[in-house]
Amino acid sequence: MRRKADRNTTIRKTHPWGTPPWSVDFLPAPGPLPDQVDFAIVGGGFSGLSTGAWLRRFAPGQSVLVLESASLGEGASGRTGGMALAETAAGKLSGLGDVLAGYKKILRALRIDARLTLPGVWELGRSAPANNSPISWSDSGDLKVVRRVPGGTVDPGSVLAGLARAAKSVGAQIVEHAEVRSLDFSNPPRLRVRHKLRGRILHKEIRAGQVLLATNAFSLELSGLRAALPKLTFALATAPLSAAQLQAIGLGSRRPFYTVDLPYLWGRLLESNGVIFGAGLVPPYVGPPSRFPLSDGAIKNAPRDLRYYDVRRGPSADRLRWLESRVRNLHPALASVPITHRWGGPILLTEGMRPVFRRHPRSKQVMILAGYNGHGVALSVYLGKWAAEALLARRALPSWD
Repeated sequence: MRRKADRNTTIRKTHPWGTPPWSVDFLPAPGPLPDQVDFAIVGGGFSGLSTGAWLRRFAPGQSVLVLESASLGEGASGRTGGMALAETAAGKLSGLGDVLAGYKKILRALRIDARLTLPGVWELGRSAPANNSPISWSDSGDLKVVRRVPGGTVDPGSVLAGLARAAKSVGAQIVEHAEVRSLDFSNPPRLRVRHKLRGRILHKEIRAGQVLLATNAFSLELSGLRAALPKLTFALATAPLSAAQLQAIGLGSRRPFYTVDLPYLWGRLLESNGVIFGAGLVPPYVGPPSRFPLSDGAIKNAPRDLRYYDVRRGPSADRLRWLESRVRNLHPALASVPITHRWGGPILLTEGMRPVFRRHPRSKQVMILAGYNGHGVALSVYLGKWAAEALLARRALPSWD
């Protein structure tokens, strides 16, 4: 991943999960951690940065600290495919509202150029009737368009950088390489942080009036989400296709797509006319898309730290080779197209596919916002604003559990 800092420096980074075809053009200035803050946000992704920006806009006199264990964009938010979908993976939940309309409004209010387009999304199925479908692919059957649903695409790197700049502009402090090693559920809560600053490893205890855990599949022990499964999912991007190639494969409308049956496949166009395709989980998950086994044995045997995976070897590399083979066999126009990027990213699967948005069972001063089940691009930013309102007692939390 390539990142440009506001101070005109350039950093090149490699990652065992590979590199997506976008960058996060923002680098927080390094600095010491405070002893005490009004609001501590654990996780510098879409949710955490959105919450941080809105907290300071709603309450400019309150101090806000966003702690990111690695670099902005190294987790789920920077490794998503960038498909903005309506609702949640579990459908429309009580009190949710219009996610896409709210997402557009937030991006506009924070002045974020997200490259957002909302032409609708194709749902593809293998049992669809052979009508006038613009897409006709071979993938464990004949893939056809079932229907069009609301949605579109964004540039994830632009969204992350835009949210970070919006948070910084209103006075939130963003700190990278600040890993929360433990959380003491006292009054006030205390976070114990391992912070890498200018080549030194420092340990700090921070007292916070309230804490938001906006983390991904790395931090299940911290958030206490035992009924959730962390996975690594995969994507690849092709070289730019010609207009004729795009018409041939049925993507001339530039609408993204996903399948409604298994084996799962999703994808979207880049501005360059390259195409992203995504599918696959490590460890492989087989079963109905609406739920997954939640027995004690399944949870106990699930890998709790996805950072050990490397897309260049082992089961992750196998999954990417499997995905590339599927892409090349979808349509003759894709048989020899060059693959320019291969990468993976974490995904957290929750019971019932519902996002987790609630107070921590051990403390009313700690809130959890996580588990989007692949629907987090728009939803996470949208719920980030809601989280800020809830932390300030301006809005009640939903009752989705």
